[in-house]
Amino acid sequence: MRIRVGAQTPYEVVIGAGATARLGDLLADSSRVAIIHPRPLTGIAERVGQGCDDRLVRLIPVPDAEAAKTPDTLASCWTALAEAGFTRNDVVVGVGGGTATDLAGFVAASWLRGVPYVSVPTTVLGMVDAAVGGKTGINLPAGKNLVGAFHEPRGVLCDLDLLQGLPEPEVRSGLAEVVKCGFIRDARILGLLDAGLDDALSVGSSTFAELVARAVQVKADVVSGDLRERTSVGEAVGREALNYGHTLGHAIEAREGYTWRHGEAIAVGMVFVAEVSRRLAGLDDGIVRDHARLLSAIGLPTTYPEPAWGELRSLMALDKKSRGSALRLVGLKDQGVPVILADPDEQELAAAWATVSRQG
Repeated sequence: MRIRVGAQTPYEVVIGAGATARLGDLLADSSRVAIIHPRPLTGIAERVGQGCDDRLVRLIPVPDAEAAKTPDTLASCWTALAEAGFTRNDVVVGVGGGTATDLAGFVAASWLRGVPYVSVPTTVLGMVDAAVGGKTGINLPAGKNLVGAFHEPRGVLCDLDLLQGLPEPEVRSGLAEVVKCGFIRDARILGLLDAGLDDALSVGSSTFAELVARAVQVKADVVSGDLRERTSVGEAVGREALNYGHTLGHAIEAREGYTWRHGEAIAVGMVFVAEVSRRLAGLDDGIVRDHARLLSAIGLPTTYPEPAWGELRSLMALDKKSRGSALRLVGLKDQGVPVILADPDEQELAAAWATVSRQG
């Protein structure tokens, strides 16, 4: 399956078993290919490198998970490119989960003010979220993705074969972003999950393949209409809709030192903002309950039962959607109808948190 993403230079997301075989088609006239990958995925990176024909391939191993998204790791990648004589028409390939592709994309965006980039995600989260849309970046101790750039890939290869053997907690975590796409846009996703979670959690099933494709299509449609996250006006919500649940989720990740999986934190964030939406946007009680029910059934947390609201609220103030001192949350008026909750009432936020922190 191929999904087109409209951008200044449109590109395709190829989804299916064996998709990495198409890498050579995306390398054009490059002489060198740098493959940035987590150290545990060296074997996969080597296999990907075999598809680069007679080009010089430089493997650049980086730490696993969020530990890769640091200024020090970024600088080490720049050094590796310099040592390899990397030029403007050479290609960076990111192999790994969302953290690896975020880092690799930012390396490509910043080296020589921008070189071509290809994403080869190896996790569910990487396929349905990080690899599509052109957002790249690294973390700082103050918060997640505070430094970055928009840099669209030349192509994205979602090879479903690479998910075989992926630990089940990683599959469940990735499905949080799929659930998000269901609530903000595609109700069919929610129906597929309700119809059978066993198939949804099986990376070799046709149901799983459809869920991935539908989530990618949601993201492709949203980012194609708002490439730089600038078109949310009033109740017309652009790319910001993709941040549903992320404001609190990112705060939890930062507070936990990035030891929580992204999908775990976002699951709690979605349950929280659904409750905020019930209070401030009139979201139906049944849809609010569906958040906790579906996410819990997948095996994701729906609560963060610690007396941490003050600390989390301070971290939320660093969210990229904030304007000045005013917090902006992506909420829901109904399934598929996102809305921006600008400068929400602090008492309502605290009350929503109290409700969520008591769940479970």
